[in-house]
Amino acid sequence: MYSKKKNEQERNTKTNSINKIALRIKNHFQKNEMKFAWYLLIPVLSFFLILNVIPTLWMIGLSFYKYSLISAAGPKFVGIKNFIDILSNNVIWNSFSKTFLFVLMGVGIQTILGILLGFLFWNSDRLPGRRFALTFLFTPMIIAPVAAGTYFKLIYDPTLGIGNYFIKSFFGLVVNFLGDASYAFFSVLLVDIWMWTPFMILMTLAALGSVPEAELEAAEVDNLPWLKRLRYVILPHSKFIIMLGILLRTIESFKTMDLIYTMTSGGPGNATELIAIKLFREAFASFNMGESAALALITLLSAIAFTSIYLFILQYKEKKV
Repeated sequence: MYSKKKNEQERNTKTNSINKIALRIKNHFQKNEMKFAWYLLIPVLSFFLILNVIPTLWMIGLSFYKYSLISAAGPKFVGIKNFIDILSNNVIWNSFSKTFLFVLMGVGIQTILGILLGFLFWNSDRLPGRRFALTFLFTPMIIAPVAAGTYFKLIYDPTLGIGNYFIKSFFGLVVNFLGDASYAFFSVLLVDIWMWTPFMILMTLAALGSVPEAELEAAEVDNLPWLKRLRYVILPHSKFIIMLGILLRTIESFKTMDLIYTMTSGGPGNATELIAIKLFREAFASFNMGESAALALITLLSAIAFTSIYLFILQYKEKKV
C-alpha cells in the first residue's frame, strides 16, 4: 500500500514538472510570437536555400565562365560570350522554336479537351459509370513519363507495334512514327496530350466546383441563356483555378525531357530535340558546364516570361471585371 502511494506521488511529481515545463515553453512563445514563427520557418527556409537558392546562384555564376569537365584547363571568365554564342546558334534557336511549339500546342489542346470533358462530367452524379470513366481518364496522369514513353514506343514500333498493326490492316500502310522526322514531333506531342489532359479535367472540375450553387440556381430561375450564364456566373468564379492549371502545365511542358528522351532521344536528327534535351546533351554528354549553365538561365528566364504573361492576363481580367 505504501509503495503504491509512493509510486503515485512520483508519477504526479513528474507530471507536474512536465506540465510546468510545457507551460513555460508556451508562455515563452506567446511572448515571442515572431521568434516562434521563425523557428517553424527555419527548416523550410534551410531546405529551400540549400536545394534552390545556392544551386541557382552557382548556375548564374558559372554561366559567365568557359568550363569543361573533360578539359585540363580550369574555369575561365568569358563574360557574356556564352550567351552570345547561344543566341547566335541556329541549332539552339531550332530547339527553342520546337519547345515553344510543343508548349503552345500541348497546353492549348490539353486545356480545350480538359474544359470540354470537365463540363461533361460536371454535375453528372447520376451518369452511369461516372466513377469508372473518371478513374479511367485520370490513369494516364499517374503513370511515370518514362513508363509511358516506353509503352508508346512499343505501340509506335513499325514492326511489332499494335498501332501499325491496325493502320496496316485498314490502309495497307506502315508508318514509322518515331523514325520519320515528319511524324516524330506530333507522335511525341500526342503522348504528352494523352498524359496531361486528365490534369486539366481535374482543374476544370475543381474550378466548376467553386461556383456557388445559389448563383447557378438564380441563373436557372431567371432563364439566363447558357452563354451569359457561362460569362457572368461560371467564368468569374472558375477562371483563376483554370489559369492556375494552365500556368502549371506551361512550366512543366518547358521541362519535358524524360518522355521524349525515352521515346526518341531528341531524334530523328533533331526533330524532337526540345530545349531540355539540348541542355541535357550540353551538360552531361559534352560536359560544357559554362554553356549549359547559360542555356539553363535563358530557359529559366523564358519560363518566367511565360508565367508573367499568364499572371498579367489574369490580373488584367480581374481589374476589368
